[in-house]
Amino acid sequence: MCGIVGFTGKDQAQKMLVEGLKRMEYRGYDSAGVALEVAGAAGSAHLDVIRRVGKVAGLESELEGYKELSTCGIGHTRWATHGRPSTANAHPHVSCDGRIAVVHNGIVENFAELREELVGRGHVFKSETDTEVVAHLVEESYHRMLAEGTGDLRAAVAEAAARLVGAYGLAVMAD
Repeated sequence: MCGIVGFTGKDQAQKMLVEGLKRMEYRGYDSAGVALEVAGAAGSAHLDVIRRVGKVAGLESELEGYKELSTCGIGHTRWATHGRPSTANAHPHVSCDGRIAVVHNGIVENFAELREELVGRGHVFKSETDTEVVAHLVEESYHRMLAEGTGDLRAAVAEAAARLVGAYGLAVMAD
């Protein structure tokens, strides 16, 4: 069963996210990952996404050498429903530009139709999951809103979610 965790605060996000993921290990899963917001020069930011097949301990080991300061992030443990267990299919999934990350618990029943539509508009998919469709839908809405001068991520997520058929929970972040 999938699990979602998020953190924003003063502490290192990766430590808090890994602790949250460890608390969900009893649920069963095949992969785990995190997306971390990392501050850059002159107030810019970017997302670092780290994903691993297998136990949270493998992800934790990978993050031991992570030196970037990040106080905001999302994490996920995945139980495969779409696509085999692989690093490419592990969450979080990102938009084409890598600026939006999504984790998802549940199922998007109309993902195949949405994926075909998005590919037709030039989106490039890197996984076999239904979740990645959400990242690309949010990206389209968010970029349109930025061009209009609003740049409202919450509204972009709501607009994307209105297109989804299924039962799900989402956590979304943008740099």
